[in-house]
Amino acid sequence: MNARIASLATVFVAALAALALPVASVRAAPTGQLPLRFVADVPLPGGSSRFDYQSLDASRNRLYISHLAAGAAVIFDVKQQRVSATISGLPGVHGVLVAPGIRRVFAAATDARQLVTIDERTGAVLRRIPAGSYPDGIAYDPVDQQVFVSDESGGSVIVADARSGRRLAAIGVGGGAGNVQYDPSDGRVLVDVQTRNQLVVIDPKRKRIADRYPLPGCQHDHGLHLDPARRLAFVACDGNATLLVLDLETKRVLARATVGDEPDVLDVDPGLHRLYVAAESGVVAVFAEHGRRLSKLGQAFLASAGHSVAVDPRTHLVYFPLQDVGGQPVLRIMRPTGR
Repeated sequence: MNARIASLATVFVAALAALALPVASVRAAPTGQLPLRFVADVPLPGGSSRFDYQSLDASRNRLYISHLAAGAAVIFDVKQQRVSATISGLPGVHGVLVAPGIRRVFAAATDARQLVTIDERTGAVLRRIPAGSYPDGIAYDPVDQQVFVSDESGGSVIVADARSGRRLAAIGVGGGAGNVQYDPSDGRVLVDVQTRNQLVVIDPKRKRIADRYPLPGCQHDHGLHLDPARRLAFVACDGNATLLVLDLETKRVLARATVGDEPDVLDVDPGLHRLYVAAESGVVAVFAEHGRRLSKLGQAFLASAGHSVAVDPRTHLVYFPLQDVGGQPVLRIMRPTGR
């Protein structure tokens, strides 16, 4: 049996096994409610246009917000609750990720088809490299000090050296690459292959695919976030408005839940054990983690195109960049309520 046939056989057997397992339903909460209280709408620069991913450097109180249509990353001071700076020259920026330990910021300048490496101290661009045809999500491996960028339409993951920004490899994943995350528990990189409804595991040291796992019940897995402490992955399926809860050890689906149409960005508050799922439809869903189970605390429309969310684990404040609130882009800050 050659390697390709063996790989297909493994995926087929795993799919049968996954389909045979019972999958829990997540207990629902009343719709139209969110366990969040409004704190403030802080004006943002750059005009009323689309935002995307966010990344928090808690050690320096900096929240990096990609302002896609403005081609810039907005730096928001979460302590002072004000914009402190803007990094421009990032056309069509989608992914943004800060690596505080090495004082680097990475941005996926999608319109330029580049990964941009930035010095966090000065905001200076250190390097630009080709990153496929549609660079999107970004993950950082602090052990090997490598950056992984999902090339959504190019069907690959681009690998770069984190300090220098130098390109190291391109790993084909066999389909459209959704979001990408680093799992610190086993030192592997996970990427959604959204056109195949699969989760791919990448070995960072060898820079090759280590495994593939089917995602039964998912259509077009795009969003991805991990809770390493509880060995869980949360997968947002934007084709059928579904959230999957995945066991990171077995890669089996433990539960499914409904969320807003076209779910996109997810974040976890590890202290309060809450999961936030923001959707392109503007609907936000909030879940409570009970061990390795979820219950839905609330789901409601927040704002048009409110598809990005970030949590500060120290204050538990939740941040939603909104492109048009009364003709002005704002960062909506909310505080969790209840338990």
